[in-house]
Amino acid sequence: MLIKLAWRNIWRNRRRTLITSAAVMFAVFFSVFMESIQRGAWDHMLDNVVNFYYGYAQVHQKGYWDEPSLDLAMPADEAFVQRLRQTPGVQDAVPRVETFALAAYDQQTTGIMVVGADPAAENALTRLQTHLTKGNYWAQSDSPQALVAEGVASRLQIGVGDTIVLLSQGYRGVNAAGKYPVGGLLRFGSPDLNKRMVYLTLPVARQWLGAEGVVTTLALKIPDKQTAPGVVAALNSGLDTTQYEVMDWQQMIPELVEAKALDSAGNKLVMLVLYIIITFGILGAILMMIKEREREFGVLIGIGMQRLRLAFTVWLEVVFMGLLGVGAGIVLGLPLVYYFHLNPIDLSVMGEEAVKTYEKFGMEPVLPAVVEPGIFIGQALVILIITTILAIYPLWRLARMEPVQAMRA
Repeated sequence: MLIKLAWRNIWRNRRRTLITSAAVMFAVFFSVFMESIQRGAWDHMLDNVVNFYYGYAQVHQKGYWDEPSLDLAMPADEAFVQRLRQTPGVQDAVPRVETFALAAYDQQTTGIMVVGADPAAENALTRLQTHLTKGNYWAQSDSPQALVAEGVASRLQIGVGDTIVLLSQGYRGVNAAGKYPVGGLLRFGSPDLNKRMVYLTLPVARQWLGAEGVVTTLALKIPDKQTAPGVVAALNSGLDTTQYEVMDWQQMIPELVEAKALDSAGNKLVMLVLYIIITFGILGAILMMIKEREREFGVLIGIGMQRLRLAFTVWLEVVFMGLLGVGAGIVLGLPLVYYFHLNPIDLSVMGEEAVKTYEKFGMEPVLPAVVEPGIFIGQALVILIITTILAIYPLWRLARMEPVQAMRA
């Protein structure tokens, strides 16, 4: 009965209802769009940086991450690898031998990162084969061909079929020099990876570096980033932490975490301003409602209507106006968010400076939107909380209202 009465009451003054709901609608629309773009951009960045190379967690010899030297490589003990793979949440442990090297072709040279990887396991973890733009993926686990990132190939002016020369210091100080045919070119979403990565098969990399039987990294294949902290905690409790270090992506790239936290704080500040605007809009509607209907409230109280029931009816009216605005904002925002989910905003049209700015963060200059129910549901909950708090005012006014004086108003 009260719900039906409240619904009818808000349409007694259509203009006030529509103005209040419109204010809520535009605030919800902008907050939904902003949060969708922000989350989508950061998810895209994490995919670029984490899934394209790091993985959500890695195991190293103690001290390797701070000083990435081949001398801190660890034995490739099959029993140890199997133990990692049997940990709940770990789908695979991908072995790698990593080192820095000088790459040369003709008269050009550049510094690079060389990764020796198992072709099948690496492809399962990072989908390396999907990043090929030219050439072919390794056909055999000991293929002698190198896969070169496009940024490296551009600097060296090298292509598929050419031979790249790699120079480095190998395991235990041995000299490492080798020539390898370029079997394919890779393009990564992260410009940073695109400028420095060269891949060899694991057996070939070990032979080049004199590092038979060791790995520098065991990258763990974990379903999603939410699972990673639990896996790291389980491994830290089960492994000898004086010999091994287990790190999740947040520990490996803390600057990315800090940048995300800073960006999220700025976005929340803007949304706070929008919610303050909504709050004052709803409060204005409540003040007008109480003033315009003071005589009506006095009559209702005078004929015996309980003040609490009356206050609850007014609260329902405010909630209905707020939820009308939320619903309209979601209906207005959902198609736009979904469109930019399928067609990310390309910031490269803003010029080279915009591209360079995003490259500093190691990401492509695109802003995809994410479609998550929690973003839309959250808006309804925030409006419900705001209206519940603002309902204290009409409750206070109705509790102090004198029916005779109100009817004379």
